[in-house]
Amino acid sequence: MGKAMFYHLTHSPMEVTARIILARAAEQGWRVAVRGRDVAVLERLDLHLWTENKAEFLPHGLAGGPHDADQPILLTTQVQATNDPVCIMAIDRAPVDPAEVEGLERLWVLFDGQDEAAMAEARSQWKTMTAAGVLAEYWSEDSGRWTKKAQSGQS
Repeated sequence: MGKAMFYHLTHSPMEVTARIILARAAEQGWRVAVRGRDVAVLERLDLHLWTENKAEFLPHGLAGGPHDADQPILLTTQVQATNDPVCIMAIDRAPVDPAEVEGLERLWVLFDGQDEAAMAEARSQWKTMTAAGVLAEYWSEDSGRWTKKAQSGQS
């Protein structure tokens, strides 16, 4: 059973934090589905992954292409990703379900600390995960660096 990791973004933009986490996942050989609600947000992340740090390119694709199943990182609005991910990154208040964590290495929930709706959704998702007994961690960068502020469940 994997764990859910909640990242409260207060300093870094979502694209920067996502890239760091995705690079670490790629180092582990983990296939990832980045789940969003808005194609425009996914397109913005796609552009960032293509143009930032070209020396450390992360192979990825936007869902809807002929090679979705082959993508190590697939950016999608669908709950069921076709690239057989072992990790899911939820951005932009995308839905998550405690049941899916059981079959994953990681579920990352990135949420904007300046967006009240995103904060409310993350709180609700945290409560749902922890009530279901999912190992969950809450990370905050309010001090300018990432610090684990809370943990729930068995380690």
